[in-house]
Amino acid sequence: MTTTAAPSTEATTTAGFGGRLLRLYLGRFVFAVLWAGLLFLAAPSGGFLLTALLVIYPLVDAAAVGWQLRSPRREPGSRTAEQINVAVSVIVAIALGVAVTFSAAAALAVWGLWAIGSGLPQLIAAIRNRRSGGQVPQMLSGGISVLAGSAFFSQGLAGSEAIGGVGGYAILGGVFFLLSAIRLALLVRKSAA
Repeated sequence: MTTTAAPSTEATTTAGFGGRLLRLYLGRFVFAVLWAGLLFLAAPSGGFLLTALLVIYPLVDAAAVGWQLRSPRREPGSRTAEQINVAVSVIVAIALGVAVTFSAAAALAVWGLWAIGSGLPQLIAAIRNRRSGGQVPQMLSGGISVLAGSAFFSQGLAGSEAIGGVGGYAILGGVFFLLSAIRLALLVRKSAA
């Protein structure tokens, strides 16, 4: 009979949280791609579907980050950046619902503020969670979100009605989640070996 040493508590915690993040990141990738496709279809005509899509995206973001906060196997440490991300996303969902009734330009400006307000905490959280693995794409995503958000905000203030551009932003964010998932899958497999 062969016995193997039990994995350390730290390795088990990291692998457990990493595995959960892997599933979350894959889900967020799929959601982002599907959402962007629907947005591209709804953007030209506006209406209820566009409003619903604009409100749903930050709510899904808030729910995903909230799930990370409640995960029992996450590494200890400050949760402030993630809590801010959840609060900002919920507030922005409401603001987007109101802004889109005024104009697509108003919604684009609000989206830009949200991209900045959620990108910065995402960057900070990814830096803090880097030991869980797969966080470099999340660091890049947070930084790019701040830059893209600045561009959306400026375009909205200038009166641009090109709200469909946020679909490309969502796809890029989804790609970063996919890259993180791939990296995590490799790390989880390695820690299980």
